[in-house]
This record gives sequence, structure tokens and C-alpha cells, in this order.
Amino acid sequence: MEQVLTPFARPLYIMTKPAGSSCNLACEYCYYLEKKKLYKDASADRRHVMSDDMLERFIKMYIESQSMPQILFSWHGGETLMRPLSFYKKVIELQKKYGGGLVIDNSIQTNGTLLTDEWCRFFKDNNWLVGVSVDGPQEFHDEYRRNNIGAPSFHKVMRGINLLKKHGVEWNALAVVNDFNADYPLDFYHFFKEIECRYIQFTPIVERIIPHTDGRTLASPMDAHDAPLADFSVSPAQWGEFLCTIFDEWVKNDVGQYFIQLFDSTLANWAGVQPGVCTMARTCGHAGVMEFNGDVYSCDHFVFPEYKLGNIREKTLVEMMYSDRQQKFGTDKYDSLPGQCRRCKYLFACNGECPKNRFTVTADGEPGLNYLCEGYYRFFEHVAPYMDFMKNELDNQRPPSNVMNARF
Repeated sequence: MEQVLTPFARPLYIMTKPAGSSCNLACEYCYYLEKKKLYKDASADRRHVMSDDMLERFIKMYIESQSMPQILFSWHGGETLMRPLSFYKKVIELQKKYGGGLVIDNSIQTNGTLLTDEWCRFFKDNNWLVGVSVDGPQEFHDEYRRNNIGAPSFHKVMRGINLLKKHGVEWNALAVVNDFNADYPLDFYHFFKEIECRYIQFTPIVERIIPHTDGRTLASPMDAHDAPLADFSVSPAQWGEFLCTIFDEWVKNDVGQYFIQLFDSTLANWAGVQPGVCTMARTCGHAGVMEFNGDVYSCDHFVFPEYKLGNIREKTLVEMMYSDRQQKFGTDKYDSLPGQCRRCKYLFACNGECPKNRFTVTADGEPGLNYLCEGYYRFFEHVAPYMDFMKNELDNQRPPSNVMNARF
């Protein structure tokens, strides 16, 4: 394949699924496990794992698609460690083969249960950033994060985290906030401090369910707005209280010591800087996702047939990610906002958050309001004086010394 030269002066990100939706856990709220239904008739590889040929094609194309001197590969699941270590050693070989001296970084998301000394040595030796999914103390974590036979996973996750720490691997936590743990924000936050996790991403779980005779199916953003909400979803009131409570603790004791992605992104928007998380940005669409067989979708939360952009065997990543269709997907985030959002004094701070959560109606009955709006509004009202102060500090001293430095 000939090298594709592109004038676009911004990074193009693809979250890559080397094992598709395969996972050794069966977390009740997981939005990705059911994606195996998309490929139940796949003839190329019924194991739903990326072939060596596909891996090489992707790495070569991904590097050629970049217009920036630094390239980030993001490996995601399912469970990424369902692929053997030899697969990721091959990743390193291919990145060196096609990298041409460019700076290449790798991040990988895992549930942590399959980590070993050998895995951790590899991550340390190759400077990989490891994201671990952990939902707080054991009682909270094991509520929803169990395997296929219902066995809890907390102790295996903590064993994995301790191995990462033992080997000096750079790691952070992705913590899902649900209907249960959201009621205990300080217990939740203190846990991460106790395990010395300095970089934390809080993700609110919001899913809708379409009942089927063969089991549940998560609602697509294209489905009717009245699809019933999953029981494990965090409520808007819970989300607002959760954020405000943790912020009060963080701003008094932990600024510059612990980095919470949502707080950093809020400050970024306050200061007029691009936030570090797509949900809070004005537009989206620059971060796609690729399945094990080369199929590319608009976003990790939009892996539905309606949002498939093509396959790297037939199209380049540049063709798909800079297509009119994907560009519209990105700009629709702002363009489709209801009037209530456009008039909101905090529009700049959340930009309507993730489009997948816009299934409620405004006070005027207009569709397209974010389900979590009430919670976010309360949070922004609460933190506004602090954000104004920190923005002024940033204006007088850049680069910032205590915020927006987290690596996720």
C-alpha cells in the first residue's frame, strides 16, 4: 500500500480491539461484550482475534495516516490480554519496522486479572501505559465485575495492580460509576488514594436496554428514546453529588498530587484549552475504533452497523476517518444540541457531553438533552469559583504545574 500523505495537522486515533469483544469476565454493565453478535457468522476467524496479517496491515496504515511526529497506539477490549504476549512483542517489531524513527507510544486497557510478572516486565521495558479497570473497594467492585459463573474478580485485579507497582509500570485507573458505588463517593475516592493511584478516570455508566427473547441488547443511539434505562445506570442526581463531594476533597487536599480526568478536562474547557477527553470536547469523531477483522466504526460507543465506516482491507484510515460521513458525525455533536443546551451558561464546559447519552427531553419538550445534564449542571455550579481561580492562575503561569498534566 502506498504511503498516504495528509495535510491534516491533528492526530488521528484508532482504538484497536485485538481480541474483539472476547473477555474472561462478564461484567454486568459491559457495553462491549455483546458486540460478538456482530460477528457471530464471521468466517475469517471464529475466535474473533486479529490475525498477524491484519495486525501488520493496521500498524503500517496507522503510522502512514499520521501527520504528527508522535503516534499513540491504543489497545482495548474486550480483554486485551486474551491475546498472548507474543502478539504484543510482534506489535513492537512492526512499529519499529514501519515507524521510521517517529516517537511511538502504546497504551493498553485491561481488567488486570491476567497480569503476570512477564507481562509487567514487557510493559516496563517498552514504556507502555497500562489502564486498569477497577471500581473501587471490594464491595463496590465485585457488585458488577464478575466472571461467567459469577465469581468475583477484585482480588485478582488487586494482584495485577500490585504486580504493576512492583515492576514500576506506569498505570492509571478507569473506574465505572454506577447506581451502587455512586452513593459512597468518599469511600470510592479514598480507595484510589490508598492504592496510590495518581491518575483516575471516572466514567458514569448509562445504558438503555432493548429486551429480546435471547437476552438483553443495549440500545443503539438510533433506537427510540423511550428504551428503558438499565438498572445499573447512575442517576443524574447521584452523578452530581458524586462529583461535587469528591471535588471538595480533591481541591482541599490533593491538587497536584492526584489527577482526575474529568476535573482536568473541566479546567481545560474553562481555560479555553482542548480537553483531554472527547466527551467534553465541542466536536468528536477523530477517535475511531477498529475491530479484530479490520472493520472501523465512528466511536467505541457507536459500534453498531449504522456507524460502520468500512474495513482497512478496502479503504485507508484517512479515507474513513476524514470522510464526509465521519466529519458530520463529529460536528453533529454540537450542531444537534437542543435550544436549552445552546442557551446554557455552561455549554462551554460540557458541550453536551457524549451524544450517546442524549436521549431525554428538555423543559420545552425538545429531544436531545443529555440524560446526565442535571448532574453536570450541579457540578459546574459548584466548582465555578474554583475553576475561575485556577484559570486565572493558569493565565499567569503556563504551563500549569498542578493540573492538566495527567497521562490517560
